[in-house]
Formats: sequence, structure tokens, C-alpha cells
Amino acid sequence: MGFESAADAFLRYLSVNRGLSANTVRSYASDLRECFASLRSRGVESPNDVTVDDLRLWMGASSRDHARSSMARKVVSVRAFFAYAYEHGVTGSDPAAGLKTPKIPSTLPTVLSEAQAERMMDRADADAVEIADGSERPTPAGGARRQDDGGRSQAIGMRDAAIVELLYATGIRVSELVGIDMDDVDFSARTVRVLGKGGKQRVVPFGAPAARALALWMERGRSVVLRSATNGDGRAVFLGSRGGRLDPRQARRVVHRAAAAAGVPDVGPHSLRHSAATHMLDGGADLREVQEMLGHSSLQTTQRYTHVSIEQLTKRYEQAFPRA
Repeated sequence: MGFESAADAFLRYLSVNRGLSANTVRSYASDLRECFASLRSRGVESPNDVTVDDLRLWMGASSRDHARSSMARKVVSVRAFFAYAYEHGVTGSDPAAGLKTPKIPSTLPTVLSEAQAERMMDRADADAVEIADGSERPTPAGGARRQDDGGRSQAIGMRDAAIVELLYATGIRVSELVGIDMDDVDFSARTVRVLGKGGKQRVVPFGAPAARALALWMERGRSVVLRSATNGDGRAVFLGSRGGRLDPRQARRVVHRAAAAAGVPDVGPHSLRHSAATHMLDGGADLREVQEMLGHSSLQTTQRYTHVSIEQLTKRYEQAFPRA
């Protein structure tokens, strides 16, 4: 069996038997394609012909172009593939069993301070309110909003405020944000249902500011974008400018623009997730409550945020306590 057919069977197994998300399966596929291309460049044409030395040569060459965190993910993907291939009789041995995952330095996640997060949310809300009231304001990039596009630019401004508010209010992942459908939002309970890693659903609460921004977009902005779209997505809450479901990369750009407009450190959706978790713990939330809200399968993952909270507490102590 060749690389392609073996990889196709493995990816189907991940999707059907393991229930992994489409994004995760695509990441596995990308990692395997890169490894297979490297193996072919040395004349290896079949999974059964691969040796551990071949894989170590691939790791050495690939490490020059990728960060350790990326290489660790790639090694996990390759190990999982060859373990599957061995268990299902595609190969006579498992050449990847002896591969070691590169060690990743333990670093604290980047977070905004509570004051910075509040400034970012306030700026996004102010922009959305001014747009809704009909007054024009420069975009974060510095250009004037166009008046001749049927209100689509104004609608996108409402969408951007809702994205920023909801990400910070819930701590959800950007992949979860773009997957939200209209019937996933319950304004009466102020909750949103999201599909997390491994196809696991959870219901996450959000506060009044996020509810106002989300309602403004869903009731006034979203219909404008759909009306001008030739093939709009009627189910998705968050839409791109052409009416289709918003792409995660577009959502990341929205957050980066919002941070620049508010004059806070450059952050993306994942940093807003870190910030939300840290600020909840700073405010006295229970660690297991934060674990459930973020959708972590392991409490150990959530515990990373306690280190951030302690670091911030130490800084505040040194600044405020006379004998610090």
C-alpha cells in the first residue's frame, strides 16, 4: 500500500472512529504530506519501506524550518500514523515508535491586563454603537468607512464588535466561534452552544455587554450582509463580507485590528481566551468551573492559568503594598 492510500484510510479512521474535528484531521493530513514528501525525496515510496533512520533524517531537515512546538505536533502526527499502519497490517513494524517528541519550553501564556481588556472591549462597543447610530468613524486601519456599499461596511463593524466581545466573554476557541449557528444562541439564558475538540458540545454563558453586541449584529448587521450576498450562509451567526461563514483567519484579523485600535498589546483570539481564563480566576472563579467553560479535557491544562494569576497578583502586590 502506498503513502496516499494508507494516509486516506488513517484520516478516515481519525474522523469516523476517533471523532476528531475536520480542522484536526486537516492538520494531520498536512503534517503527513510534508513527511511523505521528504521520504520520497530519498527514494522511499511505501510506508512499509520506512525506517527509523529515514524518520530521524526527516525530523532533522524539518526542524530547520519549524519551531519546536510545530515539530512536536508533526512528530505526534507521524507517530500516530505509523502506529495505526502497524496495528492494521499496512507495515510489518512501527518505525516511528522510537521517535522522541521535541521538548517545548514551558512559557506562560500572553494575557491582557483587566484594564487593557476593558479598554479593548469599550473601544469595540463604541465603534459598533456609533455605526448603528449612523455616525461615521475611521476604521482601525485608518480609512473612512465607505458609504456606497449598501451599509455592508457598517454591518461588518457591528460583527467585529460582537466577535471581540464574545471571545473575551466566553473564552471559546476561534474555531468554535466561527462554527456557531443561529439556533446555538439563547439570549434568554445568555448562553451559546459550541462544538469543541473531539466533537464535544458544551454550553457557555456570556454577559450583558456581549449580549448587546451580539444582538446588534444578529438583528441589524447580519441581514445587511446576507441581503447583498449571492450565496449566503443562512445558518451561521458570523459571516464574511460576502455572506459565507466566517473563516478563522478572518476572525483572527478582526481581533488584531481591534487591539491596534484600542492601543493595547497585539493579541489574537487565543490570547483573549487566556485573558478570559486568567481574569476569571483573579475574580475568584473555581478552577473546575473555568475548566468546564473552556472545554479542557484535563484540569492540568487549566492549571496553567493559575501561574499567570499568581504572577499578576505578585506584580500588583509589589506596586501597591508599602513594604513589598
